[in-house]
Amino acid sequence: MFGWSSLPVWIATLNLVSAALLVCGLVCIKRKRVRAHRAFMLSAFATSAVFLAVYLADHFHNGIVYYTGVGWLRLTYFAILSTHSLLASAVPVLAIITLVLALRGRFRRHRQWARWTWPIWMYVSVTGVAVYWMLYR
Repeated sequence: MFGWSSLPVWIATLNLVSAALLVCGLVCIKRKRVRAHRAFMLSAFATSAVFLAVYLADHFHNGIVYYTGVGWLRLTYFAILSTHSLLASAVPVLAIITLVLALRGRFRRHRQWARWTWPIWMYVSVTGVAVYWMLYR
């Protein structure tokens, strides 16, 4: 389970873990558990950084995997993939800005950015799992 061929499973798992950490972070801040929120969000960021490294290694070593489905499944796959890819390119920038604002104690601005960052990051994490499922299952 640790060879090059297992990387897609790790990619999907890291996406799923990121999504779970994001939900936990949101729940904590809604309950005013700031320290727990911080821990969950830093963990989500770290998990996403590991995801990016594994994703790049996978594509460097294994290349591109083409979707072979047909009909409405193919249209659904490409609709999900196109929005996922576009928004995924924004997540690192959004996450870093949001994280830096929080670490600098600029919480009003942090909240303004987080209102956009969190749903985009969550969508990318969840659709990353969907893309994996459609390609490999």
